[in-house]
Amino acid sequence: MQADAPPLPEIDFAIARAMLEWQMELGADEAMLDAPLNRYEVREPAPAKAVAAPTVPVAADEAPLAAPPAPAIDPIAEAEALAAGAQDLAALAEAMAAFERCELKRGARNFVFADGIAGARVLILGEAPGREEDIEGRPFVGAAGHLLDRMLAAIGLSRSAPDPAAAVYITNVLPWRPPGNREPEPEEIAMFRPFIARHIELVAPDVVVLMGNPACMAALGQRGVMRLRGHWAQAFGRPALPMAHPAHLLRNPAAKREAWADLLALRARLDG
Repeated sequence: MQADAPPLPEIDFAIARAMLEWQMELGADEAMLDAPLNRYEVREPAPAKAVAAPTVPVAADEAPLAAPPAPAIDPIAEAEALAAGAQDLAALAEAMAAFERCELKRGARNFVFADGIAGARVLILGEAPGREEDIEGRPFVGAAGHLLDRMLAAIGLSRSAPDPAAAVYITNVLPWRPPGNREPEPEEIAMFRPFIARHIELVAPDVVVLMGNPACMAALGQRGVMRLRGHWAQAFGRPALPMAHPAHLLRNPAAKREAWADLLALRARLDG
């Protein structure tokens, strides 16, 4: 006879919540069973036989009209309407936070809107929040953010500068963290593009810096930032400079040489 299994330890609310948050950090987005389930062996229940109701003859002119199918919701059209109705940055942030068509909102901790002041000469468009950004609710606050701050300081710019001439405004393609820090999907980028366009219009920078492939995809419809970098383009009606993301520079220090050249090109553009 098999001995009884030892009783499981009691788990209070704080421990259970910490365990759940840990799983969310790993990218878990679906609850599973204790044991594996072979879905090929699961049989669908047989449909119950419907009992036909007695038919009553109805005159043709009295027959009810069939209800039209509900129209499918276009998330891009909804985003365009919300973005167009935002008259300032506070209203835009409120509209984006209330936008329910992006599933990333369900798994993220915080809404990450932007950092900096409106009217800054430079707007940096990044990719999406990472773990540190999701916790703090600000873009570029992790190791990549610290590197970005040093890069900007090298050419006399800062996100905390009160003077718009030396200030940098920072935002991302997505305001919600993707699970596992994956790149934004094309559908997610398309969904948030109207918000990005309105965001840049309200901030009104002189130039836009596109950091990483998702930013280039949102602004230029192209990937391959290392091929695009070093060449000015037009995006959202403004000069745009593609650059490698600071996270890429941390993984590939040899690319810092090209990044420095891009920073000098940005400084030269600002100096006229």
